[in-house]
Amino acid sequence: MLSDPGTDRRAQLVRFCQELFRSRRLIIASNRGPVQYNVAEDGELEVSRGGGGVVTALSSFGCYIKDYTWVCCALCEGDRLAGQRARNSCFRLPLEGQKAYLRFVIPPENAYHKYYNIFCNSLLWLLQHYMCDSCRTPTVDNRVYDAWQNGYVSVNRAIAEATIAEAKKADPPPVVMIHDYQLYLVAGYIRSQMPKAILQHFIHIPWPDARYWQLLPSMMYRSILESLCAADIVGLQTRRDAHHFLHTCEFALPGAEVDPQSHTINWNGHRTTVASYPISIDVANLMTLAHSPQVREYEEQLHPYFAAQTIVRVDRTDPSKNIVRGLRAFRILLERQPQFRGKVRLVSFLVPSRSGVKLYQRYAQEVMELVAAINAKYGDEEWQPVKVFYENNYPQAIAGLRHYDVLLVNPVLDGMNLVAKEGPIVNTRDGVLILSEGAGAHEQLGASALSVAPADLEGTAQVLYAALTMPLEERKRRAAALRKAIEAEDITFWLYRQFEDIKALTQKQPVKAR
Repeated sequence: MLSDPGTDRRAQLVRFCQELFRSRRLIIASNRGPVQYNVAEDGELEVSRGGGGVVTALSSFGCYIKDYTWVCCALCEGDRLAGQRARNSCFRLPLEGQKAYLRFVIPPENAYHKYYNIFCNSLLWLLQHYMCDSCRTPTVDNRVYDAWQNGYVSVNRAIAEATIAEAKKADPPPVVMIHDYQLYLVAGYIRSQMPKAILQHFIHIPWPDARYWQLLPSMMYRSILESLCAADIVGLQTRRDAHHFLHTCEFALPGAEVDPQSHTINWNGHRTTVASYPISIDVANLMTLAHSPQVREYEEQLHPYFAAQTIVRVDRTDPSKNIVRGLRAFRILLERQPQFRGKVRLVSFLVPSRSGVKLYQRYAQEVMELVAAINAKYGDEEWQPVKVFYENNYPQAIAGLRHYDVLLVNPVLDGMNLVAKEGPIVNTRDGVLILSEGAGAHEQLGASALSVAPADLEGTAQVLYAALTMPLEERKRRAAALRKAIEAEDITFWLYRQFEDIKALTQKQPVKAR
């Protein structure tokens, strides 16, 4: 019997990590942590898995690395209480089979609000998703300057100081893996205190063109670039993002020596390699979940909502996900193709997102108003063309993905978009993937999906029609090719490539240009 290549790869990664981290400790730094603590009625702390895509991806580390420390922000009352009980030091995580530790950083609530809601999500996130324009560009006023200095800078410094405190316990200096746009200043702080630490910063969201960064004051974006160039490796999702990052450094850092052939930046006496690591999913664990009793129960509950043909989408209610244009395209389809009325339904699994930011509040309201309008015009008492589930319920969403005929993934811009990878793996109907050219996943999956430009309303309506009328053999061929591509470059592949490059650094060898 042939062995499962996925199993072989996981075993190989376990051995690789054992060798790499035999003498060096791993520290992960991110905004969110792997768990969240909630205060029960009796005052005791209850632990649950942390939310967010970064945590989902990084939780896979525990399968391969049994001894590591995670530094993150305390996000709720339970987190803060857990951190205080640990006297602001690290403590053992209740994760079976792992020797994992957690250290909470507890910023003042007002500082965290400025850092997270004002600077990160009302400015950086929009800028890096090309969502700033002449009408909506946030004004960089005194409020933003205050959020930068007394929010973003202060929280980044606090994360860095906690990381340094943990790193100084290790000899030789540890490997520190920093994650995403919330912590752009951390590498610079750590490098100034620990010049021999191995630092990698992975950015999960897109990196825009150099000129777009000029929407920010140069003091801000240069501080971000200077810190990132203190890392040994800057990882991004796609080759396009890596190209943009290199060009941004060449454009905005005076004196930086940028080599596009070797993907390196020499600045301030330090060499940084820029690499693309397309993030992916844990295929084996996802399939275990997909066949679990919990998901099967949700499938039964969802059965009445599946139509003769079902279009599914799974998104956070984030303007970058382009939900409104997807709904408008579906409305055009129903208007032009009346034969689909009563036979095709759009089932949307929408997760509430950043409800503390007014832009997100307004966007969620716009989505719901458009859903109501479509149902009022094209539905009746017996049939509604759009069904929305508005909750954070991952098993329910997986149950829905198992039964799509068409999966609509049309973000304006996405670092990767893991729904585009989860769907083809769990789907049982040889469903068709419609994929935005703005999604990072398009670089890997575009050849087997139906591509659409995210702002192309007419094209999206036409592609929806093409997907719903596609011959069965072509559906099967495309679905099989998608599964093959995703399985070949799963989460293990993502981790292995990063650790391979980190190992090269520990051996003082050049990192491969990717």
